[in-house]
Amino acid sequence: MLCDGLFATLDIYDDYAGHSAAMNMAIDEALLNLATTPSIRFYHWPSPALSFGYFVKFTAVAGWQRERELVRRWTGGGIVFHGNDLTYAMVIPANDPLFGKSASWIYEQVHRALVNALAETGRRAAVTPGDAAHAAPAKIFRMPFRRANSGQTASHCFAQPVNTDVTMNGRKIAGAAQRRTRRGLLQQGSIQGLEIDDGLADRFARALSANCEKRRPNDKLLNVARALARDKYGAASWLRRW
Repeated sequence: MLCDGLFATLDIYDDYAGHSAAMNMAIDEALLNLATTPSIRFYHWPSPALSFGYFVKFTAVAGWQRERELVRRWTGGGIVFHGNDLTYAMVIPANDPLFGKSASWIYEQVHRALVNALAETGRRAAVTPGDAAHAAPAKIFRMPFRRANSGQTASHCFAQPVNTDVTMNGRKIAGAAQRRTRRGLLQQGSIQGLEIDDGLADRFARALSANCEKRRPNDKLLNVARALARDKYGAASWLRRW
């Protein structure tokens, strides 16, 4: 159980400007490269989109290309459908003490914070424990923890929850994927399958830290992101990498 939050301080970016799928991924990576304090960015998708993990083969998602904007994530995991979800990117810079914690521990603690945030409005969610992760038969999205450099191929889109995902009434409502670099750790997550109210992002952030500071993406961050969107996430060579 989190008492005073996971982080001593946390910068919050409420970024609902309606960026393209490539730009959303680019801003997340730019934040990882530039953030010097723990940060979380919340965002939506202006139109139906599909993000897929670094090792997912393009042929697994090509059939959706006419219906959704496709983008390959830098993190691992499987296929995630975006539209009505609340998406976030959390960055822990390498200079923060929590960067030394294991990726799985961070994953679980972030999800416990989300469970606490949902509990504030009477919604009972749970962090899936151990082998129980395979008990629920619901067809739900899967974005499990995988290191992007692990060499493992991600699972397909709708599946049962995996260890320390968040479930509600036996259905998965939140999962995430991570990438660790020398600059820090990036966790990209999606919350879906429930009514997303206007205050969820703020409650989630407060559950992560008692000391939150609102930020806006500055020109430096956006300029780095635009270059990444153009040269990486928006490029066919990245989209069809595998």
